[in-house]
Amino acid sequence: MSSGFPDRRMRRLRRTEVWRKMVAETRLAPEDFVYPMFAVEGSGVRNDVKSMPGVQQLSVDCLVDAAGAVHAAGVPSVILFGIPSEKDAHGSHGYDPEGIVPTAIRALKEQIPTLNVWADVCLCEYTEHGHCGLLTSEGEVDNDTTLPLLAKAARVYAEAGADAVAPSDMMDGRVRAIRDELDGANLGHVPIVSYAAKYASAFYGPFRDAAESTPAFGDRRGYQMDPPNAREALAEVALDIEEGADMVMVKPAGPYLDIIRAVREMVSVPVSAYQVSGEFSMIHAAAQNGWLDLRRAALESLIGIRRAGADLILTYFAKEAAEWLKEG
Repeated sequence: MSSGFPDRRMRRLRRTEVWRKMVAETRLAPEDFVYPMFAVEGSGVRNDVKSMPGVQQLSVDCLVDAAGAVHAAGVPSVILFGIPSEKDAHGSHGYDPEGIVPTAIRALKEQIPTLNVWADVCLCEYTEHGHCGLLTSEGEVDNDTTLPLLAKAARVYAEAGADAVAPSDMMDGRVRAIRDELDGANLGHVPIVSYAAKYASAFYGPFRDAAESTPAFGDRRGYQMDPPNAREALAEVALDIEEGADMVMVKPAGPYLDIIRAVREMVSVPVSAYQVSGEFSMIHAAAQNGWLDLRRAALESLIGIRRAGADLILTYFAKEAAEWLKEG
């Protein structure tokens, strides 16, 4: 050819918006999102989370209203985190049938019955020390004594009407303990969405403001995954599926797209990914400084997570993104 390159011109199918949409290899829809929400005790409470623009701690009455707006935007699911008025060494409010999360679940299922409600299962929001399990006398997190409490919390949430329970603690064996507990309580229909590959990440900072769950000492690197490790993530995922997980999750999402892809290629169960608070807040901060276009950057980050292989995305952008997608 005299022109020096092949007849195929890749730009032909990019020229117009119609063509770009028609040949898109990855699609994003409101049904892909799960919206995280923070429930607190009281009435009429709407506490802004300063490090997360637009995110609030909500009392149950306000949470129901906010969840209704999220659902009306087309987002089918929310995941609940609870902030109790009191904490103790055993995280007892985390498995109290009258605790903040079961109370919120019952209200949501009563008033928005078509909303899919997930419950995060962990003790970090409920323990006075902020760790995800009970402590030994030496101050180490005690894996095995924590398992029955996680299982009890999952059962309490399922009995309140949760459509899924999502253990995020990273204790070894917790999926099996929860599966046995649910099955034994005639709640075998409730799926387990396991935070199977949850990394000890610096990107969780703003979440700890929202959930008031910063550890009082040390950190969580002894039980959450070390960021350099990929093969270990696949082992964690395989173990959780063997124990009975119905869906697995990678957390965070953006810095771990390679892990999402590797998990997607390895397993047949659905894969979710959590676009965490730090990812959300960074995009907002850059947009506030005029460095990024908020809408374009947020949607691009989400399509990247989907392209990597996530079937569902937990994201604080869920409502906004759903509305943006409807606008076209």
